[in-house]
Amino acid sequence: MLDRDGNDLSLIASKIRGRLVQLAHQRGVAHLGSALSCVDILVELYWRQLSIDPVDPHHPDRDVFLLSKGHAATALYITLSMRGFFPEEWLGSVGTPGASLGEQPIPGVVPGVEAATGSLGHGLPLAIGFAVADRISRQSSRAGRRFVVLMSDGECNEGSVWEAAMMAPAQELGLLTVVVDHNKWQATDRTRNVLSLEPLADKFSAFGWATKEVDGHDFEQLHDALSPTRHGSSIPTAIIAHTVKGKGISFMEDDNNWHYRIPDAEEVGRAHRELGLIVG
Repeated sequence: MLDRDGNDLSLIASKIRGRLVQLAHQRGVAHLGSALSCVDILVELYWRQLSIDPVDPHHPDRDVFLLSKGHAATALYITLSMRGFFPEEWLGSVGTPGASLGEQPIPGVVPGVEAATGSLGHGLPLAIGFAVADRISRQSSRAGRRFVVLMSDGECNEGSVWEAAMMAPAQELGLLTVVVDHNKWQATDRTRNVLSLEPLADKFSAFGWATKEVDGHDFEQLHDALSPTRHGSSIPTAIIAHTVKGKGISFMEDDNNWHYRIPDAEEVGRAHRELGLIVG
């Protein structure tokens, strides 16, 4: 699958995954499995969906993206770097004490990071605030300015998520989209064993959202679901993206040990070979 400039999205995703594993090893950054599961969603958003200029990332007409699952911040940092928001060399400071690129995002640390989202359950309420404030102030002059939130499924345990889920339809925020990275795990157990999330899509539908379920690693399905085809609609969109924790690396896939475990040098090499980044 290619973007409009002919870039191979699968290759981009593999490079991001390879850099994620490398940084986890070098900097001791946790939450690798959670970061790997949302890579394809980030690639689809930043290479084919979002209207954000790396040269002018604070433009008032930009689309707004919030990584509500802030523990996957390394995936966002690498994505922003590859899209030209800041130099790749900055990634070397991820997780370093006193450095700006922390394991959870802080607003303004690098261009493209809109908010602090280390505490789960805040991204959706923040996005509603962005959208309502934009409408009240008429800050944006571009019709169809979008507000997109990427959440985790475990995050949907938070009551603030469902308060916000009731507010968005009431405010008729048709330009708001939530993507739930539904990898079926949270920190210590399967999501289904912690709280009764399912049927997750039906819950959003019952709250007044236009809801879709997709394979979160299939670029064609992601593209169809995320493309803004409902201009003029007042109904927000919830996309349940079924994903695999640790996606792309066989010995990490669906293994919750990689929520906190750090790969060693041999595992980095194995991962890079699987991703096609090392031949032989």
